[in-house]
Amino acid sequence: MTSLHRDLQGVLDAMLDGVVVVDREGAVELLNAEACRILETSPQHASGAPVERIAGPQHALAKLPRSVLASGRAAVESDQLVERRFEEDLIVDVAASPLFEPDRRVSGVVIALRDRTIQRGLQEVVSERERLRSFGRFAAGIAHEVRNPLGGIRGAAELLAARAGDASTRDAARLIVREVERIAALVDDLMVLTQDGAMRMREVNIYRVLDDVLDLLSMDPLARGVRVERRFDPSIPELAGDGDRLVQVFLNLGRNALQALDGQGTLTIGTRMTLDHRIATESGETLPTLLVSVEDDGPGIDPDVLDQLDTPLYTTRVDGTGLGLSVARHWVARHGGTLRIESRPGEGTCVRVALPVRRGLSDGRNDAEASA
Repeated sequence: MTSLHRDLQGVLDAMLDGVVVVDREGAVELLNAEACRILETSPQHASGAPVERIAGPQHALAKLPRSVLASGRAAVESDQLVERRFEEDLIVDVAASPLFEPDRRVSGVVIALRDRTIQRGLQEVVSERERLRSFGRFAAGIAHEVRNPLGGIRGAAELLAARAGDASTRDAARLIVREVERIAALVDDLMVLTQDGAMRMREVNIYRVLDDVLDLLSMDPLARGVRVERRFDPSIPELAGDGDRLVQVFLNLGRNALQALDGQGTLTIGTRMTLDHRIATESGETLPTLLVSVEDDGPGIDPDVLDQLDTPLYTTRVDGTGLGLSVARHWVARHGGTLRIESRPGEGTCVRVALPVRRGLSDGRNDAEASA
């Protein structure tokens, strides 16, 4: 390797964007350290290989340079998903520019990769917080209007039952009371989404939280016939959180998975730290992230249904309220985290919860103080 080549490689490796250079045949000539990180490859593995080998023939990273080689014009594609085997998938902007010979013939292409995953994630955090706050205000108004008449309806039904002279009327009155109680319980669940008060933030051992959740799930009748696997990263530190609320989050997600499995299959709970994914607090501080995955190998979710799961009160179950996932999202957002659902019909579903690893809180401090 010449001194000039060493200097060029050093410059490229120092760049924050990924750089890939391909020749006129579309074979990789060189790539820098950031491109290797994004694509989970190495110069030894990628050099001389067709660009399709490192990205897949249908990916913009492969299609753009082929287009540039044919046209001689630069091309850009934004928000491209890069699927990775060992780390979280990334969102990148891809730009391809032609390299010219002195006679203006195209001799190759320079591809620039800009990792926008963190920026996109921060935007999603802000968007989700605002969406949940808006729904919380809406839910508070609905709950207030429903609560007021429920007491009167129940009182009238109980009076009717007490004065009824026949069994049929008493049974009808008791049915009204039971339905009122059911609606009142639903309103109580809905009110969770309006809660903006302090949480009991303290140092939480995520393994204790998940072990408690798995103990509770093991007693659910739906767990019979389901195999549970733990894939825990032993190096994860304690983090600041409300342990009771986190139990509620993962209990709701676990129950959803058990309902999808319907007595057969595997429920997998996994944890790991990620260096690529950071979360911003409301104060603007960015924090490292703990990822907890709740995965089942059940029937998966139809794409049309998946698009509607962000809607509170939406459910596909006859006896469901549609609040379990909404409540989980609410408490994850209150912790400053994100919740994402990935699913394909016939391949199962994975819910990934990202929580900021915030340390050093004393008992009783709330989330507003933690973000300050």
